[in-house]
Amino acid sequence: MIKLIPASELCLGMYVHDFSDSGMDPTFWKGRFLIQTSYDLRRIKDSAAHEVWIDVGKGIDVAFGRLEAPHLSTVGGTAARDLTTLAAELPQAQKLCAEAKMAVVAMFRTARMGQPLKLARAGELVAEFSDSVLRHPSALISLARLKTANDYTYMHSVAVSALMIALAHELKLSQDLVLEAGIAGLLHDIGKIAIPEAILDKPGKLTDEEFDVIRKHPKAAINILTDNEYVSDLVLDVCLHHHEKYDGSGYPHRLASEQISLFSRMGAVCDVFDALTSTRPYKPGWDPAEAIHQMATWQGHFDTEILHAFIRTIGIYPVGALVRLESGLLGVVMEQHEKSLLTPQVKVFFSTHSNLPVPHEIIDLAKLVGREKIISRESPAKWSFSQLDLLWTGLSTSAGLTFSE
Repeated sequence: MIKLIPASELCLGMYVHDFSDSGMDPTFWKGRFLIQTSYDLRRIKDSAAHEVWIDVGKGIDVAFGRLEAPHLSTVGGTAARDLTTLAAELPQAQKLCAEAKMAVVAMFRTARMGQPLKLARAGELVAEFSDSVLRHPSALISLARLKTANDYTYMHSVAVSALMIALAHELKLSQDLVLEAGIAGLLHDIGKIAIPEAILDKPGKLTDEEFDVIRKHPKAAINILTDNEYVSDLVLDVCLHHHEKYDGSGYPHRLASEQISLFSRMGAVCDVFDALTSTRPYKPGWDPAEAIHQMATWQGHFDTEILHAFIRTIGIYPVGALVRLESGLLGVVMEQHEKSLLTPQVKVFFSTHSNLPVPHEIIDLAKLVGREKIISRESPAKWSFSQLDLLWTGLSTSAGLTFSE
């Protein structure tokens, strides 16, 4: 469907079909194209164009660009969901995580040797990530979170890729843009190969000088990827700008608000969430529900609409979160409710009244409204629950062994 809109309403992800202005220089833009970078967007808005024809079958619509309607009908042919259960999808997600880790290790190794990246396998993996997210929205993104400190550099890329894909689906992006989001997540931190491992893996607080070195990794990514014909400008933008903040206090260019591309605003949320919930050399990972709560309090850090879409994607109480019920039972979140963020399915296993384990039982809070509910997030460390992840994954191996090469 072709639609005429004011040039002022253009945003990243829209597909330009034509310019309506008769006085527009035909050499300004050649051909029809997807707006992929903030630079292209600014050039159009700064031009003589007052109105633009967009093709909403190949890009996003005006309503999405304004982020006013989070549950619009499918844009650009996003695949339909063929849902399965968490238990059914986890073994496939586990295998996919292991394959993805090996691919990312090989990709980073190639980049360190100064050789051009060949991204055919990365594209295949991202397509498989998307299929997994469509089958079960939480399986892959929750499992990829369970990385060891030694796995972090590689599995962080896998996790952010999966989160970007899930968020892109929530935002109703076209399938092509969903896959681009996944590639962007997979490559967003490749510039860290230029950072000394002694700084990346430092167990204590970084000095100001060391943090200045860390801040160079976005530009290092551009040096690595700029001449790669398989990497789009959209992906490059995420690599360069996923540490920008909505209030302009981020780096490397202190961009603010709409100066930051849609995909980089998405990348900022996905990158921070996975970093917070991951065990690092200098800190244990946060419980996912605590991470969501803290991120929601950081004024000016994120685009609020993107953050809200992210929360709709993974839940206020994400899969694997430890929660306390009104009855005094503790449990881990197993499944999200399709329509309510407050009534997930919870596997209870411990009583705070008796301080003793109880028989495992999955409680569907949506069926117990008025009789049972979540009253708080809980810290696994506070209760010394060291094997909490086994309760929701059902996997017999640790995260480190699960993703070994």
